[in-house]
Amino acid sequence: MKKITSLTLGLVFAVATIANAQNNQEKKEGYKFTDLKRLPATSVKSQDRAGTCWSWSTISFLESEIIRLGKDSVSLSPMFVVWNTYDEKANKYVRMHGSMNFGQGGASADVTWAIKEYGIVPLELYKGLNYGEDVHAHGEVDAILKGYLDAVISNPNKKLSTAWKKGYDGILDAYLGEKPEKFTWKGKEYTPQTFATEACGLNMDDYVSLTSFTHHPFYTKFAVEVPDNWIGEESYNLPLDELMEVLDQAIDKGYTFSWGSDVSEQGFTRNGLAVVPQKDLKEMSDAEIAKWVSMPKNQQTAELLKKPGKEKEITQELRQQEFDNYLTTDDHGMHVIGKAVDQIGNKYFIVKNSWGKYGDYEGYLYASYPFVAYKTTSVMLHKDALPKDLKKKLGIK
Repeated sequence: MKKITSLTLGLVFAVATIANAQNNQEKKEGYKFTDLKRLPATSVKSQDRAGTCWSWSTISFLESEIIRLGKDSVSLSPMFVVWNTYDEKANKYVRMHGSMNFGQGGASADVTWAIKEYGIVPLELYKGLNYGEDVHAHGEVDAILKGYLDAVISNPNKKLSTAWKKGYDGILDAYLGEKPEKFTWKGKEYTPQTFATEACGLNMDDYVSLTSFTHHPFYTKFAVEVPDNWIGEESYNLPLDELMEVLDQAIDKGYTFSWGSDVSEQGFTRNGLAVVPQKDLKEMSDAEIAKWVSMPKNQQTAELLKKPGKEKEITQELRQQEFDNYLTTDDHGMHVIGKAVDQIGNKYFIVKNSWGKYGDYEGYLYASYPFVAYKTTSVMLHKDALPKDLKKKLGIK
């Protein structure tokens, strides 16, 4: 009897061990990525508690452009751009009597506009932390700037003073610091303008914005109607399949791009994944369907993101519907630097984020092609990344 009991217990233990090993293997399986192409990029930074992803992501994109152009790699100052765009946004807000969006948000065109007008400086020379914080936290300065401008446009003197702009810029200087007019970098003296063109080799006229929506004609330009596009950036409108082909080929040709996207989807995680998973109810029994629909959303998400699987089919119509219903908004800007595949062959873009070295991929994430097709608001890239026939069709020289 003892012998039988020991044998039985041994079998039970062995079965349990195998089951645990299988469960652990399933837990560990997750998503496994193989990079197909990863282009050079500077180190991951953090926007901290400031809504300035548009500046960090586009600056990161331009830093990769500097490397691609054969210049010395350098980390540029997003806050230098923020100072200048806040300044110009104030001019427009006052001229519009407050009838426009004013806040921390922006778009890639804010960066190219600011650098074209005012140049750029290295990050080490202008960090924009002049208010007793070690990290970027713009809640207070944003509220103060908005309150100041609202007082100006209320026009209590029945005429705008000549001092309001000087006072406004004084707030920017107090929080972000006074902008350097001249500086020395690697033994040579520059102004922000000469640094942009000579040291960085950048020409802001070389960059174009692309999008894909049906409420404007394809192969024309229009300003995407999102609140943060205060500057009126115009994007070339391409059919979705063509847009995705351009982005895929751009990476192959050595061009990265800045990416504006909605990140509120169930499949976008802080752990480094952006997918559009779909549960195929047709392949489930009635009992399985009932169990699935009654499952809490967080459990559904965990189940869907356990490992790679089927993703939603993204059509031009579905993409448009999401935008028209405010389900695709301009949430976040990031920088796409490569592409990869998972263990079952699904394709992804490799994305550099500006939330610090978080998650499984230390500040990077993998965004599936369906996710990018579904949730992109616009992208910015060098015009030479476009196929020659498309450039000709769009009238880009």
